[in-house]
Amino acid sequence: MPNPPYAPPALAKGTLRVTPLGGLGEVGRNMTVYEINGKLLIVDCGVLFPEEHQPGVDLILPDISKLEKRLSDIVAVVLTHGHEDHIGGVPYLLKMREDIPLIGSKLTLAFVEAKLKEHRIRPKTHVVTEGDRVNYGPFDLEFIAVNHSIPDALAVAIRTEAGLVIGTGDFKMDQLPLDGRITDLRAFARLGEEGVDLFMTDSTNADVPGFTSPEKNIGPVIEQVIGRTKGKVVVASFSSHVHRVQQVLDAAHANGRRVVLLGRSMVRNMKIAADLGYLTVPEGVLVELKKSNDIPDHRIVYMSTGSQGEPMAVLSRMVNREHQIEVGEDDTVILASSLIPGNETSVYRIIDGLIKLGANVVHKGNAKVHVSGHASAGELLYCYNIVRPKNVMPIHGEHRMLVANAALAIETGVPQNRTVIAENGTVVDLVDGVARPVGQIEIDYIYVDGKSVGRVTDDDLRDRRTLAEEGFISVVTVVETTLGQIVSGPEIHAKGVAEDIRVYDKIKPQIAKALEDAMKDGVTDRRGLQQVVRRTVGRWVGTKLRRKAMIVPVVVVV
Repeated sequence: MPNPPYAPPALAKGTLRVTPLGGLGEVGRNMTVYEINGKLLIVDCGVLFPEEHQPGVDLILPDISKLEKRLSDIVAVVLTHGHEDHIGGVPYLLKMREDIPLIGSKLTLAFVEAKLKEHRIRPKTHVVTEGDRVNYGPFDLEFIAVNHSIPDALAVAIRTEAGLVIGTGDFKMDQLPLDGRITDLRAFARLGEEGVDLFMTDSTNADVPGFTSPEKNIGPVIEQVIGRTKGKVVVASFSSHVHRVQQVLDAAHANGRRVVLLGRSMVRNMKIAADLGYLTVPEGVLVELKKSNDIPDHRIVYMSTGSQGEPMAVLSRMVNREHQIEVGEDDTVILASSLIPGNETSVYRIIDGLIKLGANVVHKGNAKVHVSGHASAGELLYCYNIVRPKNVMPIHGEHRMLVANAALAIETGVPQNRTVIAENGTVVDLVDGVARPVGQIEIDYIYVDGKSVGRVTDDDLRDRRTLAEEGFISVVTVVETTLGQIVSGPEIHAKGVAEDIRVYDKIKPQIAKALEDAMKDGVTDRRGLQQVVRRTVGRWVGTKLRRKAMIVPVVVVV
């Protein structure tokens, strides 16, 4: 159960306050706010992708509404890397205040700038690299190279008068990375010698024993799968997974195939990565979709989005035969990404749909076509032993992952009372070398639905689920309240309720009688009469049809 809200005390001078607005108890919408002496620093501003019980929602943001009254106090936003769950919410934050400085690596900021261009926002950016040290207000920031499933990821060390904090961002300790850029454990050790007061570590794989496999193990498997496929190959992954796209390009080239990038975000991100030198494209391998019609199936690979079963992504449209690329016999589809918690049903539906079409589906459950971008338990133990932090606050992950991460810290000697298992909205103060929760603010989901941001509520989503699952019944009646008579109706219309329309003839007399009785009892206002209709129809539908349809009564008073 979530902790009940309680207000934190006023922040004392020289105390560092840490408040996650997203990313704890979930995999996505990562965002943490640091405050000291009246100034705010934000680390990451990502999105969470909706689940099936959130119909119509495009994205879910951290609770940026908590910053509306403090926008002028924000000194900067640090972005640890370019994945959507860390940068996807930036446009919505900058719409609140456009000149907030964005700090990040070259690739990360390039991805953000392309995204902001679509929102017609020209950001103020500051490119940093590992080893750089910069000051923003009371925050002294140092950046550390970490290895992840996207190039140019950074951890950040935050020095304030209250102490030294390290936020790892998403990271792992691949010792043979594709780009040769390893997690800088020497920097972690140096900071550990200085004295780390609070270590905030990636928890995504904390409950996975051992060590995360090297990324280089994936390339040969993808090459073999492509080599034995007689028809076309479709590889689905995240649109920002530069390392995975590099492996697909190399494997296709080795098998004499051309590669077509599918999906607007995939095309955009890979062009940026190639232009900046993070993606090496073999000569003649890439071809545009519109120029690929004459290439035979056994000579082509499609690199697409949609590995999480997103309904509007390329792979889902292929399954529904709504995309110009069709898959069937002799074709292979490779799902080369992780399975984000909450997306299991959607992904398995995609796999079933592809198999029904006759395609061979290769995924992490039956082949080594994906490795995680996150440190497993063994790597986290190494980090705790190297850094020797005074306090630990696990971040980035569902609750079981946070608990598993905290247990690892305790195993290495961090006292249990110095290990903070927080949730979104937990207010943690660092003072005199001790981190402790001092408050709990209520954190809401901010839904993006088309151009609407924050206007869709949980009640709206409940109504949408009811419409989708139980159907819709409208009842239109015209009444004359002075005489207490029914002038017209009740007329009933139903959608999504699998019953013959004639079945509703049985309830019409009951509706009319209920309305007449109510008017005799002095109920003459439209809202009150509509409530009478809703109760009467709701009881009957629940009892006779065993449904909980949405009932919309319309009473016209003449």
